[in-house]
Formats: sequence, structure tokens, C-alpha cells
Amino acid sequence: MMDLILWRHAEAQEAEDGHDDLTRPLTARGEKQAARMAAWLDRQLPEGLRVLASPARRTEQTASALGRKFKLRAELLPGGRPEDLLALAQWPHAKGAVLIVGHQPVLGQTIARLLGLRATECPVRKACVWWLRQRQEQPVLMAVQSPEFL
Repeated sequence: MMDLILWRHAEAQEAEDGHDDLTRPLTARGEKQAARMAAWLDRQLPEGLRVLASPARRTEQTASALGRKFKLRAELLPGGRPEDLLALAQWPHAKGAVLIVGHQPVLGQTIARLLGLRATECPVRKACVWWLRQRQEQPVLMAVQSPEFL
């Protein structure tokens, strides 16, 4: 059995002309969203969890709210592909759980693919978590959580 937990980064400052998109920090609201979601996740996550995050500043800050070690992986940068995300997570063959902190649209594209949705992309709100579990041959959606409901 394998769990794949996809966490979209919390609200970040808008991009300014001439500034690097990867350096955008979380807003004050985003910091609260990340903290709220991290507290919920911390109560749910199993031991031995692997945590992987995009090297963008906003995803690093979101992942840091969890207070666990994580690895930055370039495959998770904006513009990534579902194939690369799934290979990095070793889905569906790894044992245990992997938490990926990343961006749209690749998170939504990955969810749509795994759940066999007709749409090529599923909307994932900022700071939301989608928790999928591989059982036998079929991925199962275990939870979708938003910081507004915590």
C-alpha cells in the first residue's frame, strides 16, 4: 500500500515585473494557511514519511510549516509533468507515504490522471491537500482538505 499526498503551496505574493517567479514568498494569509494545514497533516501523517518539495520559495515555506525534513527537487518546479512527479514519488510501487509540496497545474493533472477523470486537470486550491492511496490496482481518494475548514 502506498499513500501519495499532494499539497499545493499556500497563497503567495503576486509576481512583480522583472522579478523571478521562484522567489515569491508567502503572504501573511499564506503563512496562516500553511500553518493550519501543517497542524492537520502532522496529526494524520505516518512515521517514515518522505517529504519532497519544489525549490520555489513559496513551496519551501509551505513545506517548512510542517516542521519535518524535506528534500527540494527540481522535477517539482512550475511547468513540471505528471510523469516526473509520479516517477519521483515512485508511485505506485513504493511502500509507505510520500508528501509532495508543489504547484498547479501539475498537481491537478496528476490527480486527474490517477483518478481517471475525463478532464485533463483537476482544480487544486492554494494550500489544499489531496490524499490518494494505492490499493491493489486502483488509486483511492482518501481525503481532500482545505485550510478554510480547519
